[in-house]
Amino acid sequence: MANLLETVAKNQRFTTLISAVETAELTEILQSPGPFTILAPSDEAFARLPEGTIAELLQDIPKLQRVLLYHVLPGDVRSDDLAQIDEAPTVEGSVIAVEQQDQKITVNQAKVIEQDVLTDNGVIHTIDRVLMPALLAGE
Repeated sequence: MANLLETVAKNQRFTTLISAVETAELTEILQSPGPFTILAPSDEAFARLPEGTIAELLQDIPKLQRVLLYHVLPGDVRSDDLAQIDEAPTVEGSVIAVEQQDQKITVNQAKVIEQDVLTDNGVIHTIDRVLMPALLAGE
């Protein structure tokens, strides 16, 4: 089985995410033993951001790192686990809200559209929006 980084890199739906992770120099964390859980925004999720947001983030590495680490949860958090909790801490340091309604899971209003992609060092859930830490959302 591949690690988190290799698994995300093989999927054509995550080209923007991989580019951002490489720019932010966060490849090491996704290759480390972990385990970690990635809430992985698809390319479509990044395309939903206001125009210029991605370019702005790519120019501000500390901010980009915070945004990306806000999508990473410590531990192996599967969909069964998400269904039983109201919130989860992120590697960035903030907490995300988790809801389950009608068998669908959302994190901070982002829908989990693919669940439980297992890797050597964790699990990946694809989400339909890019999550922004509260402190950055207002900047």
